[in-house]
Amino acid sequence: MSAASAAQPAAVEAEPAPRLEARFMTMALDCVQREYPNKIGHVLNSDADAQTPRQLHPAFYGCFDWHSSVHGHWLLVRLLRSMPDDALTAAATAALDANLTPEHIAGEVAYFEAEGRAAFERPYGLAWLLQLSAELHDWDDPRARRWAQALAPLEQVVADRFSSWLPNLAYPIRIGTHNQSAFALGLALDWARETGDTGLEGLIVAKALEFHAGDRNCPIGYEPSGEDFLSPCLMEADLMRRVMAPADYAEWLQGFLPDIPLDGSADWLTPGIVLDATDGKLVHLDGVNLSRAWALEGIASALPDSDPRRAALLAAAAVHTEVGTQSVNGEDYAGGHWLASFATYLVTGRGLEAPAWRELPE
Repeated sequence: MSAASAAQPAAVEAEPAPRLEARFMTMALDCVQREYPNKIGHVLNSDADAQTPRQLHPAFYGCFDWHSSVHGHWLLVRLLRSMPDDALTAAATAALDANLTPEHIAGEVAYFEAEGRAAFERPYGLAWLLQLSAELHDWDDPRARRWAQALAPLEQVVADRFSSWLPNLAYPIRIGTHNQSAFALGLALDWARETGDTGLEGLIVAKALEFHAGDRNCPIGYEPSGEDFLSPCLMEADLMRRVMAPADYAEWLQGFLPDIPLDGSADWLTPGIVLDATDGKLVHLDGVNLSRAWALEGIASALPDSDPRRAALLAAAAVHTEVGTQSVNGEDYAGGHWLASFATYLVTGRGLEAPAWRELPE
């Protein structure tokens, strides 16, 4: 369980981690091989491109769209590492064995390399693909090695996409949905450090500092927008903890979010409200609560224990964790196909395990 969950007020009884993990894995298993309904982001160049999701994406055809399928696979890998062997973990292993094969990944690579797809799933889906790869590289298990070997050709294509895109990205993308640059750069940077890709690491660090080192007074009071699932302010701060030395980061954060309370209060940032969880756009606000919580935890983790801002950061994270995890119930596929991945990233502390800041050679 994450630090935020542990920090919940005594009146709130947190759901036990094993039960949460089983619920999240069940939701992922319900979608990673479920082809329909499906929302494909697909450019057709001819009649031959009018194909089914499974034909287009032999590995990642489930969970409504490509990026949700990718992070649904990540969820299965992530939870396999901690859950005891049972029927659920056997089903997860079987699903991953069926989908992450060399033949299926070759089909995904062929899709990426076809005409008109240079921007496919950039940057959100690409970042999650690297997160899946990083999880496999970090797990010393024969299954992980098997799946990582199968995934390697697509992993390289995606890393190359980041390397070719970033030099041409003149401005950050400061929105709360898929195209946000800060979230994607954070996940891609974690992969680069996990795998030792110093070239991409240096490129991401340089671009993050170019975009954000001078940012001040982020208008967090304007958040969330009505369809956000990522906080522009908090995801930027969570990225910058990865690229700045701790003392420099603590000072930068004071200028960037100057109104973080010093009294340990949580009400400076209130959770987003979802009035219709069957609406695929409005249900994004359940996701913003989860991603806010992990970003708040990450920001706090980069500050010294004596920093008076930590208590308020963790208090707000606890409130968002409580609200966010309660929303992950699988009652409607609009949120059910993706929210469990966000919840798993939070409650397993994945962001807190990100490879730490380090000084790159000149």
